[in-house]
Amino acid sequence: MKRSKYMVGLVLATFFVISFLTNILGPIIPDIIKSFHVSLTAAALLPFSFFIAYGVLSVPAGFLVESWGEKKVMLVSFAVALAGALFFALLPVFRVSIVSLFLIGGSMAALQVAINPLLRVAGGEEHFAFNSAFAQLIFGSASFVSPQVYSYVVLHLGVLSNEKNFLLLILRRLVPVGLPWVSMYWIFAAVIIMMLIALWVSRFPQVTHTEEEQAGAIKMYTYLLRKPAVLLFFASVFMYVGSEQGTADWISQFLAQYHGYDPHTTGATAVAWFWGLMTAGCAVGMLLLKLFDSRKVLLGFSLGALTSLTVALFGPGPAAKLAFPGVGFCASVMWPIIISLGLNSVAEYHGPLAGILCVGIMGGAVVPLIIGRIGDALGLRTGMIFLYLTFGWVLSVSFWARPLVANLTLRNRKAQ
Repeated sequence: MKRSKYMVGLVLATFFVISFLTNILGPIIPDIIKSFHVSLTAAALLPFSFFIAYGVLSVPAGFLVESWGEKKVMLVSFAVALAGALFFALLPVFRVSIVSLFLIGGSMAALQVAINPLLRVAGGEEHFAFNSAFAQLIFGSASFVSPQVYSYVVLHLGVLSNEKNFLLLILRRLVPVGLPWVSMYWIFAAVIIMMLIALWVSRFPQVTHTEEEQAGAIKMYTYLLRKPAVLLFFASVFMYVGSEQGTADWISQFLAQYHGYDPHTTGATAVAWFWGLMTAGCAVGMLLLKLFDSRKVLLGFSLGALTSLTVALFGPGPAAKLAFPGVGFCASVMWPIIISLGLNSVAEYHGPLAGILCVGIMGGAVVPLIIGRIGDALGLRTGMIFLYLTFGWVLSVSFWARPLVANLTLRNRKAQ
């Protein structure tokens, strides 16, 4: 089949948009609390609604892709995400924000399932590893950009001036007074409309799914769920995503509450650097995985995450705003190592297994909610101590994981 650089670019753009929409939750939580006068637990319902949809719909999305094809699933997904964004942009009340994020989260889950096989076919199997790594770089860059856009728009919308910025002039007409952060949902809607147009006019290649990409039959899931290793790695994905989102979602609120930092500037910047250093950590992790067993790399980065978390929670303000991004750097290798160890610990049915592991993404829904609930009762710092449990579980993987195939290192290659 003829390769298509255009289609690869379209898939990479989709990765960017997914990340741009997904990782804005942390910066806006302080605004949600202040604007709607809600508790930490109520604010945590926002990431809960997003990631519970993400986790629950990952496996059904696989069946939809097999039935409808990639293009139709992507068009429907973006259309649903657009509806979610406009729903809240037009009716900015707390209950609507929960429904909105559920719709957007479910859409992002379906998009993730659809674009990976598309990237393999459009870019060529021989380039899939490189393109996948590049996609993660694009994903990380959007995570860095999203809070920066939020910071710029919110700060400038709140200042009346004679500037001729066309975007700000439009947003001032659309956004309610006192809720400048709602402008992000209008920006989401505009970005999604551009993606819908691009998808509509694009010709998609025919995709034949590999075993790893197929949704599988119900009996395969039943077989896998009887294996202790599968359950352990499902729990590990759950704990990792819970750790990641449980940190990122509360950074801005923590820095504002305990150190008095402005969530629109310092808080948003800290969240941006959390994702930015996570991207940088991926590059360092890729190098280390060529030198050491993945379990040893996971052990070292997990200890680093726990150390950074300690400084962030109990150190002074200047140290905390640096340590939180440090947690992101150390968390960078956890997802790929856990997923690879999980897939390499089972000899068959890797497609359904990947679906089961992706359901563990709902950890991003549950852990921030637990932190918020504890935070309401005992304080946010105490709530975030719960992250020692989740990061501790990730640390434990380096001790009990027994993959059938270990990662190839330079030392292993020389021994062959």
